[in-house]
Amino acid sequence: MPQLHLYVSDEVAETAKAKAKAAGKSLSSYLADLVVSEVAGEWPEGFFEEVAGGWKGDPLERPKQGRLDRRDREPAIRRSVC
Repeated sequence: MPQLHLYVSDEVAETAKAKAKAAGKSLSSYLADLVVSEVAGEWPEGFFEEVAGGWKGDPLERPKQGRLDRRDREPAIRRSVC
């Protein structure tokens, strides 16, 4: 697997270290996850199971939809060109 090297300010490095620690990951693993999520364009692992498929309540049902009101179209607004 290729390795990437980058340079950031001391402040950015310290913030990244703190966020990695809060996430319970090594700095390398934390940064690799960031790169993958930004570059690869993939959904995070378990996303659909946790979010989209994670509803635990009663099944959702969409009620019948009424008919839309018929509305007159507004006249076009003319703009003068100066």
